[in-house]
Amino acid sequence: MSDKTLPNVKDTLQAATTRLQIALKLERQEARLEAQILTARALETNRAWLVAHDQDALSLVHASAVETLIARREQGEPVAYILGEKEFYGRMFKVTPDVLIPRPETELLVEAALERLPKDRPARILDIGTGSGCIAISLALECPDCSVTAIDISAAALSLAASNAKRLDARVDFKHSDLFTGLTNEHYNLIVSNPPYIALNDPHLSRGDVLHEPALALSSGIDGLDTLLPLIQNARAHLARSAWLLVEHGWDQADKVREHMANCYFMNITHINDLAGHRRITLGQWTMHPADSLFA
Repeated sequence: MSDKTLPNVKDTLQAATTRLQIALKLERQEARLEAQILTARALETNRAWLVAHDQDALSLVHASAVETLIARREQGEPVAYILGEKEFYGRMFKVTPDVLIPRPETELLVEAALERLPKDRPARILDIGTGSGCIAISLALECPDCSVTAIDISAAALSLAASNAKRLDARVDFKHSDLFTGLTNEHYNLIVSNPPYIALNDPHLSRGDVLHEPALALSSGIDGLDTLLPLIQNARAHLARSAWLLVEHGWDQADKVREHMANCYFMNITHINDLAGHRRITLGQWTMHPADSLFA
């Protein structure tokens, strides 16, 4: 087969863009971006090369490699799972269907945590439901003097998180635990969590990337609060005086989370908006001494 009968880069991208746009109901610009990312991976190059070599013909091997990745995405498989990685807080994390795909709004959780760490001493940090480890590892690398512990109920997630930590040279202590059940009497200066918070009947669970993500890490009860509320209540027994609890939650859950924090005697409760302007993170400060017995 001569080069003239083989598709070139430009035609391949246009065809892939159209396929993804139709199959996934994407905007043309978003479909083109995904087509470029997947084509660049198949060709083991980058998007800049695709632009500079748009008239180059593809070999049969490369055309087949592109087709394989586009077909997977066309069936709805998330780009991050196809690539096996996702950038978070300036670093690349390995991801698999065993863990949630790191999202930009969760970077706000990391930023808020960094702002509230003690300035006069190394802090002890706990990440609940670590998944890929992106939060815990980011905090450990940004604050190398801190002691970071990360827990998850999923053994597969913990294995992946540990491999991410090793690859990124981050010191994190990973433990298998369902919320606080695997911990003893440890106290932390900051507890952070992006727990499952989607309601079981939420239509978003049946479409998009979340359709392929682990249900255990996504949904939690009829109203999505079955994990969040016990987490807030039980966190008190593991917080040092003046420590902070930060949780990510659904766009419509801020009032309920704030109310529960207040009922659990947290102080200085506030919200942080995501990039769309929704109250996505709620944080509160625990002002009691760990020896206090108010954990009913």
